Amino acid sequence: MGKKILVQRRGRGGPVFRAAGHKRIEPIKYRKFSREELSSKFTARVVSLHHEPGRGAPLAKILFYDGQYKYVLPAEGLAVGDTIEYGATAEIAPGNVLPLKFMPVRTPIFNIELRAGDGGKLVRSAGATATVDSITDKWVYVKLPSGRIKKFPPEARATVGVVAGGGITKKPLMKAGNKYHKLRAKGHKYPRVRGTAMNPVKHPHGGGAHQSPPRSTTVSRNAPPGRKVGLIAARRTGIKRGRQAKM
Repeated sequence: MGKKILVQRRGRGGPVFRAAGHKRIEPIKYRKFSREELSSKFTARVVSLHHEPGRGAPLAKILFYDGQYKYVLPAEGLAVGDTIEYGATAEIAPGNVLPLKFMPVRTPIFNIELRAGDGGKLVRSAGATATVDSITDKWVYVKLPSGRIKKFPPEARATVGVVAGGGITKKPLMKAGNKYHKLRAKGHKYPRVRGTAMNPVKHPHGGGAHQSPPRSTTVSRNAPPGRKVGLIAARRTGIKRGRQAKM
């Protein structure tokens, strides 16, 4: 009798594969959109900086002029005691939030809204930044970190600058235990063992000589759980022959 393979256990969704959600601080969104932001501005002060497990970038707790608190993604260089401005007349400075149509071309931005008032959806990871590419009457075109140019509504908001915490990817993990705890905070299973390194009773790719799959790794789309691993419903496999390389 075999054993439940990794994909079956992950699909069941036990505690090993779930992130510790009770350690999250709160969803990171902009303050509720107001028409005031299209004509004037208001301010907020950075009260403290925090770390949220599973998130690479730090969080900043800010206090608005009306006494409301909010957690936001800080820009690189923002410190406790700094002032953040929201609105059309805000200065183009790191950490300030403006509608896209009021930003000059080539402004570095992050935490971009797909539509005005959704709280921010794109470019939110540590060290990430996008650039305002061009502005028209109907759309604002932004170059994303991937190089793709995407259009946004002119009233959609974004933060000026680069997401803080960009150096996190440059710090080596040094040992496997550090990587385990890093991925554990996100609900990812680590370490992940290859199926070919297992016994035949534990994985369809187990057994065989020299840790190579003992049978074809192409499986039907209708294969049952426990067998549905490898190249699922592949149209073709192997090297493409008979084609000349483009010069």
